[in-house]
Amino acid sequence: MSDYNKDHKDLGDQGNEDTLKGKLKETAGKVQSKLGHATDNPKEEARGNSKQFEGKTQSTVGHTERKIDNTLDPNK
Repeated sequence: MSDYNKDHKDLGDQGNEDTLKGKLKETAGKVQSKLGHATDNPKEEARGNSKQFEGKTQSTVGHTERKIDNTLDPNK
């Protein structure tokens, strides 16, 4: 195995990390959006909606990374 592979995560590990971070960001965005709605603050609500979208995107990317890794190395 090369030194590069020892120092870097494979796509599956990175995918798991991105999926988790995405889910956390999505949840934080939901809370922020609801808080903005409850306090009648449209800017805060929009920021929360944006954060939710970022989280969903990051989670989807993580899921895709895991699928690619499993396809490239099915012996895991």
